[in-house]
Amino acid sequence: MDSEEKLVVENFHNLYYFGPKEQGLIWTRTFWMNVSCEKCPLDLWTYQEIIAELKPDLIIETGTRFGGSALFMAHILDIVGKGEILSIDIDNTIPRPTHPRITYVHGSSEDAILINSILDGRRRDVCLVVLDSDHSKAHVLKELDLLASHVTVGSYLIVEDTNINGHPTFQGFGEGPYEAVEEFLETHPEFVVDETREKFLLTFNPRGYLRRIA
Repeated sequence: MDSEEKLVVENFHNLYYFGPKEQGLIWTRTFWMNVSCEKCPLDLWTYQEIIAELKPDLIIETGTRFGGSALFMAHILDIVGKGEILSIDIDNTIPRPTHPRITYVHGSSEDAILINSILDGRRRDVCLVVLDSDHSKAHVLKELDLLASHVTVGSYLIVEDTNINGHPTFQGFGEGPYEAVEEFLETHPEFVVDETREKFLLTFNPRGYLRRIA
């Protein structure tokens, strides 16, 4: 991509993220089967490609919010014909959709005791992890330290919202997921950034699709 193309992508990214004037944030008005799903649809398409390829036994999601992304992935697992989702969130007061493949877990995604307890005895020959809770750098690093080891070789550790803090949007956020990923990769050569997962040009997870190679 040359500099002019990159500028077009970044300008559209900012327009999409914040929305046209007086229309509000587009990603907060995105739904899956009438359930709020605060994601970029192009990333959701990438998720279904990954799930269809890997056919995971287990998907660990942090940051359930309204449950739209968990429901989306559960429906893809239905098509694939296998797999379950553990979706972790500190807030258990939000009404969420039920699905036999989804287990909602109340607690912190940086609680090692909780993580070990919910994973005990679960089949995870192929395990995919998606991080989308507290976006502070410190919290994401704790999640990475705790959950990266559970990602199986060939699978993915997806760190969401690496686009904030000026990568290229929401410049005033402060250090967040992008910076956490960069620090994590310095000491974890078993993970590499898979830029092929950014092929649709607009992604909320730039450098956030981490594939485990060893």
